[in-house]
Amino acid sequence: MSTAIVWFRKEVRIHDNEALVKALKNHDIIIPFYCFEETEFGTTAFGFEKTGSFRAQFLIESVQNLRENLQKIGSDLVVRKGNTAEQIARVLAEVEVSKIYAFKDIHSEEIAVQHQVEQLGIPIDYSFGSTLFHINDIPHSYKETPQVFTQFRKTVEKKSSVRAVFETPEKLPQLTLPLDLGDTPTLEYFGLTPEPIDERAAVLSKGGEDEALKRVQHYFFETEELTWYKQKRNGLIGSNYSSKLSLWLWNGCISPRQIYWEVKRYEKEVKSNQSTYWLIFELIWRDYFKFISLKHGNKIFFQKGIKNEEYEWSTDEEDFNKWAEGRTGVPFVDANMRELNQTGFMSNRGRQNVASFLTNELEIDWRMGAEYFESKLIDYDVASNYGNWMYNSGVGNDPRDRYFNIILQAKRYDEKGKYVKIWLPELAELDAGTVHHPWTKSDDLFGKPELDYPKPMVEPQYWKKHYS
Repeated sequence: MSTAIVWFRKEVRIHDNEALVKALKNHDIIIPFYCFEETEFGTTAFGFEKTGSFRAQFLIESVQNLRENLQKIGSDLVVRKGNTAEQIARVLAEVEVSKIYAFKDIHSEEIAVQHQVEQLGIPIDYSFGSTLFHINDIPHSYKETPQVFTQFRKTVEKKSSVRAVFETPEKLPQLTLPLDLGDTPTLEYFGLTPEPIDERAAVLSKGGEDEALKRVQHYFFETEELTWYKQKRNGLIGSNYSSKLSLWLWNGCISPRQIYWEVKRYEKEVKSNQSTYWLIFELIWRDYFKFISLKHGNKIFFQKGIKNEEYEWSTDEEDFNKWAEGRTGVPFVDANMRELNQTGFMSNRGRQNVASFLTNELEIDWRMGAEYFESKLIDYDVASNYGNWMYNSGVGNDPRDRYFNIILQAKRYDEKGKYVKIWLPELAELDAGTVHHPWTKSDDLFGKPELDYPKPMVEPQYWKKHYS
């Protein structure tokens, strides 16, 4: 009787799971295993929680749903907390295991965990399933990933193809070994305080493979919102201005390949247009940042970034906290930051604007912003987060100077101020003409005690032509 461990990491699903399929094919007994790795619950270099309460709760729900789905097909999940290598070693002390199957991660902290597990001496069969295009299918070595996204996109679209998804197992061997299965932890175990997601949230998300597949079904086939994705993707209010699938992609509740093939089914059964292509386009962006991370390694975490650009960055704590807490006095920035703090989510348009404000207007070290996002975002993905922050801060891939005019952006994407008023109710009575720059209101707005809103931290000259 041959026994294998399937080590679930950031692929907490049973669909399109290469590691699970290979283990089932080659072994009589399978031990599904998940560990809440202790290093993921530490602190960042600037002292933020690496995993805040929103993402931790989402992860707990995802692992619980994985257990439920494994139980439905005859197995179960061994859940552990702490040092992954030590916890696997304890399983190995109780059961004779011939191989471990797992997905391979690409970032230094996760690689360090892999190396610790490798030191246990059990062969590990790694799969690579976090990208749309398999690493062996891109038309160049990952070390030759172009510095410009468009070149990468055109090359993979022309010369690569997306692999088929792996079949979802219908039956697994019953897990009858004398192992303590363990309980799914609570937030309190990690020293975190439960925070209910604000009812104003763009999507009341819940972790798990089932929820991810439901979201695809809803956004694609029930509402057919995918048809309008390109036109709506820069929205700010509601659940359907974008797919929101990043909420389940980051920890592998759904695979990018599964999304791709569902888009292809939608194109065949419902409609094929620019919007259906654009969702795939965004998945290619996600791939690009992962291959850039593979190419450059830890440089994505360095202040100079992958461009090795030298800037004078501030680390002023008071200014940073005003940004982080949504107290900059610039409504579009503050509304987005408050949404993040109260829901664990922010639109892509919002992320670009608040990042630009922090780095270009306040000139604060971009890594502080990146780490704050790491702590707060439910959908935090290492490569996408650091790739986008470098991109917006002038130390990444973009050859242009990416500078956002916050007032122009606010008036373009929140023309009537509806979004700002949702998250800044103290500005609810202002008209659309001044809600994005309340300091320009003719009467003495800031002298009124009932208006608890600060003056702007900065007021660049180039904003002023967009006041009217």
